[in-house]
Amino acid sequence: MTETLPPCPACASGYTYQLDSLLICPECGHEWQPGAPADETSDDAAEVRDSVGNVLQDGDTVMVIKDLKVKGSSSVVKVGTRVRGIRLTSGDHDIDCKIAGIGQMGLKSQFVKKVGD
Repeated sequence: MTETLPPCPACASGYTYQLDSLLICPECGHEWQPGAPADETSDDAAEVRDSVGNVLQDGDTVMVIKDLKVKGSSSVVKVGTRVRGIRLTSGDHDIDCKIAGIGQMGLKSQFVKKVGD
């Protein structure tokens, strides 16, 4: 008896597979718990938190907490650099921003801390 797995809730692909307790879509990379409501999964993805657990929103100001090398360049984003007007995105680098002297780039929320300005 073959168990049929549900299609991916993100892209509706039928090529899902199970790895331990997660279902994974090889086409879009989405991972989810079987039986979890679809809206619960999207709520978790929509909430982005900084390194200390503060919820981030579009337009917030954050501070970099670690020296970050800029990929493909010899530039470094120094500790304490303030980034104003962030924009949240989905994906591995969940913050889009513009940093003075460097330009447009993506940051991971685990390397920033929200500041009250």
